[in-house]
Amino acid sequence: MATDAHPGPLRILVLGAALRAASTNAKLASLVARMLTEAGADVDLASLREFDMPLYDGDAEAAHGVPDGALALRDRLERCDAFVLASPEYNASVPGVVKNAIDWVSRVRPQPFKTKHALLVSASPSLVGGNRGLWALRVPLEHLGTRVYPDMFSLAGAHEKFTEDGQLTDPALQMRLEETVTAFLHLVEADARYVCLQRRWYEFLGDRTGAPVTQRAED
Repeated sequence: MATDAHPGPLRILVLGAALRAASTNAKLASLVARMLTEAGADVDLASLREFDMPLYDGDAEAAHGVPDGALALRDRLERCDAFVLASPEYNASVPGVVKNAIDWVSRVRPQPFKTKHALLVSASPSLVGGNRGLWALRVPLEHLGTRVYPDMFSLAGAHEKFTEDGQLTDPALQMRLEETVTAFLHLVEADARYVCLQRRWYEFLGDRTGAPVTQRAED
């Protein structure tokens, strides 16, 4: 029998990964946060600019430890059941500041990305809406054990796609985003609330949770 092992609203961190205040990805993060709130989630909306950290340097880590900005982001991740990442695309890949944040936070033990559910979204003036960057972003997150939701949302021509009140100008795109966010929230709810579900997440066929590769990536 399903048991409600997680009372109260689901906690979702929505992180705008662009540093520019007027970024369309900041607008998209705000819109997703609003949708999640309306669906009953407890939303923590944040910007990556809140978490200052230098470029990853193993010598700096050995001398000074993990920087405060990375620890603060770790704390926000640990308090959530899942996270949404609204990330730009730089040169058809992951922005350096996003990858750097992942690299620093992954140095903390226990490693906070493990078994977290994540939804990836992007906004870009380009015709592909930053989608190539999201495919590249899946690689380090999945390697760290994050359960990245299969369906991603990319907003093309984003500089022309927002209304003054922060909605999308295209009703069909607005509906698709709402459906994606709702489906993601239902998945997180099933994983967080129903303890009868066994948690299994293998990197490749034949892998097991205790295998050296998985242990190195997730623990």
